[in-house]
Amino acid sequence: MFRLFALLTALILAFQVNAAELGDDGLHKAPWMRDTFKDLTEDLEEANAEGKRLMVMVEQRGCIYCKKMHEEVFVVPEVAQYIEDNFFVVQINMFGDVDVTDFDGTTLPEKDMVKRWGALFTPSIYFFPEEVADDVIATQAAVANMPGAFGRWTTFNMLNWVVEKGYDGDEPFQKYHARKFEEQNG
Repeated sequence: MFRLFALLTALILAFQVNAAELGDDGLHKAPWMRDTFKDLTEDLEEANAEGKRLMVMVEQRGCIYCKKMHEEVFVVPEVAQYIEDNFFVVQINMFGDVDVTDFDGTTLPEKDMVKRWGALFTPSIYFFPEEVADDVIATQAAVANMPGAFGRWTTFNMLNWVVEKGYDGDEPFQKYHARKFEEQNG
């Protein structure tokens, strides 16, 4: 009987550790997310000052794919640590009302900025270079975009590809991912 109780307790604690925290807005919160004024130019400057890459995550309340990413992928210690070490992460609520200022100076509520960007899926994760012109919008400036939920290795490899500036090279992400996946699992 004691062993059964210990097993059930361990399972409950394991679930609680992996459960994603929800904020008042109903979005998943991770310790590596930044609470900013959502001015992308300022966020990019701050990311650069920390030696990190700007990553913008568009999510929505009740999104099962966001939940999957936060409970199955972002909690993997290797992935979480890589994000913490290399990315400045700003979360945008697909249906939110907080003002967002795009690189071109346009300020709109989150829900209208997401429409402007044409983001249809959540999560949609945008990655940015260290320098962005002041006459472009976020989707024009992004060096990569992850629309939807992906598994641990695809996500981890995308993060690495962005940090390594693979988008500047001759190896597209899909080939990079296939090569890395083979190395990781071969």
